[in-house]
Amino acid sequence: MKRVVMTMILGALSLNAVAETPWLVRARAVHIDTADKSDPVAGAGASDRLSVSSRTIPEVDISYFFTQHIAAELVLTYPQKHDVYLDGKSIGTFRHLPPTLLAQYHFLPGAQFDPYVGAGVNWTTFSKNRLLNGAASLEHDSVGLAVQAGVDVKLTGNWSLNLDVKKMRLRSDVLIGGVKASAVRVDPVLLGVGVGYRF
Repeated sequence: MKRVVMTMILGALSLNAVAETPWLVRARAVHIDTADKSDPVAGAGASDRLSVSSRTIPEVDISYFFTQHIAAELVLTYPQKHDVYLDGKSIGTFRHLPPTLLAQYHFLPGAQFDPYVGAGVNWTTFSKNRLLNGAASLEHDSVGLAVQAGVDVKLTGNWSLNLDVKKMRLRSDVLIGGVKASAVRVDPVLLGVGVGYRF
């Protein structure tokens, strides 16, 4: 009987240890809603402005918990393609890769609903600029502040449902012949839903 009780206790401790491991991986579907703002384009009409398309992308996020309340999250995806418009007319595309590192505070770790907030830095690199048949391009990099709020909802075992919203500062000058012709403020809001697994 003692052996059975000890086995049950050790099993419970083992399950608790698994639940308290520091790694959490999430997979999300994220809708990028761009701010769609720019300065007037040099050489064009005063009302002619650039706009960047919104889109939905896959996202993988890796979190490490330093304590029950404090975690760091690395946001990853693959290069994303966006259409660019001038006064509503397509002028080309570009790709961007936007890894983001956030520090998070979790309010109710271990609870059924665990809301959190975060803040950190977004670094975006632009590539494959095909604007105005190659006559225009974007600056190579953008670095800006990122903020976040979300909630993890426990499902079963180590699985959870995740709802998340982020706001990022993402901007770039537009160059024509190496000279600044405009500035684009993408500044997206990212609305995400997905699942997480605590290792």
